[in-house]
Amino acid sequence: MMRPAPWIALLAALLTWPAHAGLFDDAEARKEIMRIRDDHTARLDALESSSRASLQLANQIEAMKAEVARLRGDVELLMHDMESVKKRQQDFYVDLDARLRTLESGAAGPAAQIDPAAESRDYENALNLLKSGKYAEAATAFDTFVTTYAGSSFLPSAHFWAGSAALQAKDIARATQHFNTVVNQWPQDARAPDALLGVANCQRAMGERRLEQNTLKAVISQYPDSAAAKSAKQRLGS
Repeated sequence: MMRPAPWIALLAALLTWPAHAGLFDDAEARKEIMRIRDDHTARLDALESSSRASLQLANQIEAMKAEVARLRGDVELLMHDMESVKKRQQDFYVDLDARLRTLESGAAGPAAQIDPAAESRDYENALNLLKSGKYAEAATAFDTFVTTYAGSSFLPSAHFWAGSAALQAKDIARATQHFNTVVNQWPQDARAPDALLGVANCQRAMGERRLEQNTLKAVISQYPDSAAAKSAKQRLGS
């Protein structure tokens, strides 16, 4: 039997090579397409996760802005109260000097029922406890103040800060009572909008979200120009 010539074998190899090469290229192409598809799917998943995280972050930022606004309002109220205490102390010393002069002249006037110095001192001490983060002690100090000085002009503020301290101390029922006292007895007082917002904070702490939303709407409708209304709008929006 004759062997095929070498050139014939080479020709046969060349004729069959493109078919094998085509099969090889097709398989590689399918692998590349699957790789690109998987990579694209992974990118889409990562983008969706990033979008969800961005939305959650935006909501958290809005909530933090509302909380910062509320805290800023509390700080401003504290500073205002401290200035009021200093003013009352100055007035007391002026009044005391006038009384002493009257006594020296022999014309004694009626005795004061409330000692303004003690009133200012006790109110300032309660405020300092609150500023120091001693919430339970501050709540007790304000409770004592409103009982001792039932006719004080500081009563609306004292009830408001008593509610704030009690809320921080997790005594929700006590906080609600003080906030409602301000809202019901002094609805036109400067503390009333924040007191009503404090009621909403208590409702939130109790998990009463529907009542909280209704109270936030009441803050907006009753005190539309207040800082408390701005905070309520932000909370409802988030």
